[in-house]
Amino acid sequence: MAIMFENLQVYQKAITFADAICTLIRDFPRGYFFLADQLKRAALSIAANIAEGNGRFTKPDRRNFFGIARGSVQECVPLLEPAARQGLLKPAGQELLKTDLEEIARMLSGLINGLAKRQL
Repeated sequence: MAIMFENLQVYQKAITFADAICTLIRDFPRGYFFLADQLKRAALSIAANIAEGNGRFTKPDRRNFFGIARGSVQECVPLLEPAARQGLLKPAGQELLKTDLEEIARMLSGLINGLAKRQL
């Protein structure tokens, strides 16, 4: 049985993104632990904050966690740049991941904006 947030498309996309990042960083050479760790944490934070926000009872609490998730999306973008510049990520792969992040950000914005329209 799925918990309610697991049915959200944005959560599923965030998990898929985090999984892609975990796969990507497995191949990072020694000396790039700092970048791999920060990228993994930011990617996992997206899904974790969607889940936590969904579990909150008040609109302000939910909005706060969804906003944190959106901030984590934004955090991933500059972390991908040095990975690409160092040759750890191909340009096409970087663009694909950025496209995923843009879609997740739009979905989170919709979730946040939808809170204002709903009665809880």
